[in-house]
Amino acid sequence: MNPADYSALDETLEIIAPMGPDLNNGLSNHAPMAVEAMCAMGRADAVKKWFGSYRKLLAPRVARVARLTSDNWHAALGDPRRTQDWFEFFRNEIADRPWQSVLDDWAARLAPGLMAAATHGIIRTGHATRSLALEDNSARRRELADGLAYWAADYLPLPADRYRSARAMPSEAITRVKILPPEIRRANGGPFTDALAQLDSFEPFKDTLDAVDPAGDASAFLSDLSATFVRVFLANARDTYTTIAFIHTVTGPSALRPLLPYLRDPNVHAALAFAWQAAAAMYATFGTRAELPRPSTYEGKAWDIDELVERAIASGDEHAIKFTEVCLREHALKPNAAFFAAADHAIRLLSAAT
Repeated sequence: MNPADYSALDETLEIIAPMGPDLNNGLSNHAPMAVEAMCAMGRADAVKKWFGSYRKLLAPRVARVARLTSDNWHAALGDPRRTQDWFEFFRNEIADRPWQSVLDDWAARLAPGLMAAATHGIIRTGHATRSLALEDNSARRRELADGLAYWAADYLPLPADRYRSARAMPSEAITRVKILPPEIRRANGGPFTDALAQLDSFEPFKDTLDAVDPAGDASAFLSDLSATFVRVFLANARDTYTTIAFIHTVTGPSALRPLLPYLRDPNVHAALAFAWQAAAAMYATFGTRAELPRPSTYEGKAWDIDELVERAIASGDEHAIKFTEVCLREHALKPNAAFFAAADHAIRLLSAAT
């Protein structure tokens, strides 16, 4: 894979600046995330063509409702009508004090609602953080404000009981996550967050949050979490809808990785627990297969990384691009051939859909 090349990022972020977090079709605006992922994979050369096709979907920012302050922000948490208010709030916060401090404070406050916009809030924040850590400039600061604003405006806590009983790594705890039984599961196909509402009345899910122990090494926990849900993805992604759903069980939690150096330990551990809960929620809601493939299933095959990257970009699909980048990143940190197999599977299914 080519070295990272961010030469196309800032110009694209300037074009995106007047645009909101949602597209004109109501879906999430993936442009800043996909472009940053291409830059991280060293494919800045592919940005112009991809973005030229995608930008027709962009929609303007929504109007302001009212100014947010340190005293009144609580009332706007989880209110998608207030996205622009949140953006201006975070833009001012980042102008007034170090962005690292803003990130630490607000990751702690927003972690319980990590499912915001089906994890797109944390994903956008993660991409913004990685680029800003490489170069501190106004375009990347604005993008961090947009990521945090999306997370706050769409803040979505999941049902949970705090009991601190079973404490394990995700690869062990996944066997205890109950899937919605077919007889009570509603037909899915609409917004992911609407389908997730079924968990509010599904009592077994409330035990999920405390099923893991995030208090140890944060990087190792994230590696285990990502590797576990790549196996969930391979077992359950069978069409465009489920492929995109299960992609977020990996890209959502992995988006925390760029934030780790800037968060205090208690905030890291809380965020990891909620990242696990968010991934498990998608599995409980959309999963149909509890038997997961063994990691050894995918060993022995020679994978061409550059070919995977090229195929992901050629697909034109923003999810295939972002997912491939995450799979390659996580594999580089802790090698596991399942990451290559998952990227390949996603590219195949999403290419067929475009």
